[in-house]
Amino acid sequence: MTQFYKIRDFSALISDTFGFFQTHGRNYFRNWLLLNGPLLILLVVMFVIGYSEFFSQISGAAGDGSSYLWQEYFEENQIMLFLSLAAVFIVFLAASIISYTFPVFYMKRLSETGNKDIKADEILFDIRSNASRFVLFFLGMLFIVAPVFLVVIGISYALMIIVIGFFMLLFLLPLAMNVINFLLFHYFHTGQGFFQSLSYAFRSQFNYANFPNRSPLWKYWGSTFIMYLIINVITTIFTMIPLVIMMFRIFAVMEDGSGTGPQNPMAGGMGMLFFMTYGVSILVSFILMNLILVNGGLMYYDSRTDLHRNVDLSNIDAIGRNEA
Repeated sequence: MTQFYKIRDFSALISDTFGFFQTHGRNYFRNWLLLNGPLLILLVVMFVIGYSEFFSQISGAAGDGSSYLWQEYFEENQIMLFLSLAAVFIVFLAASIISYTFPVFYMKRLSETGNKDIKADEILFDIRSNASRFVLFFLGMLFIVAPVFLVVIGISYALMIIVIGFFMLLFLLPLAMNVINFLLFHYFHTGQGFFQSLSYAFRSQFNYANFPNRSPLWKYWGSTFIMYLIINVITTIFTMIPLVIMMFRIFAVMEDGSGTGPQNPMAGGMGMLFFMTYGVSILVSFILMNLILVNGGLMYYDSRTDLHRNVDLSNIDAIGRNEA
C-alpha cells in the first residue's frame, strides 16, 4: 500500500504517482467511471451533436457567401441555443466537481483507513456531505483566486514582448496549479476555512520551516511541469487529428472551382468524425487530469511534516503489536 505521509524528493513524487495507479488504479478508475463516466459520456454526446450543428451552420453560411444566414439562425434559435449552452454548462460543472473532488476524498479515505476496496457509494457520500463547503470553495476560486491569477497571467503575457514573460509563464503556471491543488486538499482534509487553506497552500510552496535544508518549491514545480508535459503530449495527439481533418476539408472546398464540390467543410461523415474526435479528446483530458491531481495529493502529504511523525509512530506501534 502507498505510504502517503512521508518526505519525497522529485523522482519519488513522479514514480510514486505512477506507483499509486499501478497499485490502486483498478479500484480508483472503476469508482471514478461509475461516478463520472455517465456525465462525461453525456457531455461528449452533447458536444458532438450540439456543436457540430452549430459550427455546420456557421461554416455552411460562410461557404455560400451569405453571412446573414448564420445571424438569422441565431435569431430564430435563441431559446434553444440558450438552453443547450445552459445544459452543457451544468453537465460540465457537475463533471468538474466530481473530477476535482474525487481524488481528494479517495486519497483521504485510503490514507486514513488503509482500505484498498473503496466503494463508489463512500466517495459519493463524502462529496454530498461536503457539498456546501464545495460551493464556498467554488465562490472563493471564482471571486478571489481567479481574478488574481488572470491579472498575473495577463502581465506575463504582456511581458512576452521582452521574452521575460515566457519564463514567467513557464514558472507561474505550474506554481499556480500547485497552489490550487494544495488549497483543494487542505480545505477538504482539515476542515479549515478557505482563507486559511489558501494561506497554507501558498506558504507550503516555499516553506523552509518544514524543509530546513532547502525549499520544496522546485521539486513541486518540476513534478507538476513533468505531469503537465505528459498530459499535453497525449492530448495534443487527439486535438491535432480533428484540426488536420478540418484543414484538409477546407482546402478541398477552396480548390473546388466547379461549384459542384462540397461547400460546407463540416458536412458529411468527415465533419462528424471531426467532432467525435474532439469529443474524445475532452474525455481523455478529464481522465488524464487525475495524474496531476494525484501527484498534487502526494505533494500535499509530503508538505504535512506535522503528521509524518504521528504516522511513523503508528507504524512502529503496529509492528510492535504484530511481533508481540
